[in-house]
Amino acid sequence: MRLKTGSPAPPFEVVDTTGRIRRLEDYRGKRLLLSFYRYAACPYCNLRIHRLEQCYDDLAAEGLNVLAFFQSDSDRVDRIVGEQLPPFPLVGEPERAVYGRYGVESSTLGFLAGLVKPTAIVALSKGFLPGKMEGDKRLLPADFLIGPDLRIADAFYAKDISQHMPLSRIRAFLAGGRGARAQAAPVHHLEGASPAVSAF
Repeated sequence: MRLKTGSPAPPFEVVDTTGRIRRLEDYRGKRLLLSFYRYAACPYCNLRIHRLEQCYDDLAAEGLNVLAFFQSDSDRVDRIVGEQLPPFPLVGEPERAVYGRYGVESSTLGFLAGLVKPTAIVALSKGFLPGKMEGDKRLLPADFLIGPDLRIADAFYAKDISQHMPLSRIRAFLAGGRGARAQAAPVHHLEGASPAVSAF
């Protein structure tokens, strides 16, 4: 079931790829972007990590914390995603228990729709090549902005495998726009690029 704005964020306790325990309660009084990704070698997912890494210093300066979940095991997440040295913790959760608590969805149509996206060209150009799929290949990304009171300030459920919450919505949240939704399109595409068929 999808979570709604204003509802309490479901609690969790997990171990990140460095062996550190991460609890939702640790983020009380802080602002958190909780992101759920597909599998460790997903090109779209790695492109999103890359984009967050590029603007992380600015977002962190505004008070944002980031915690990223993948449905691959911790060793694989650390080996593949961790190669980018993201400045925020990564969690491998192949059992997807926390995914379930946050209502993260799967969709065959969403999987198929995401196979042909201009974003594929960008991911491939950055060297993020398709690799072994683990878990549910139909899993769709989801992002949650959680306020200092540990309530959902904004929830984004992707319609296809290439989508994540626009950065403009994250910045609106940090600027005090609780649940604010920018008018920007929910997908980051490369302007002027032709669609590419991928194996994501």
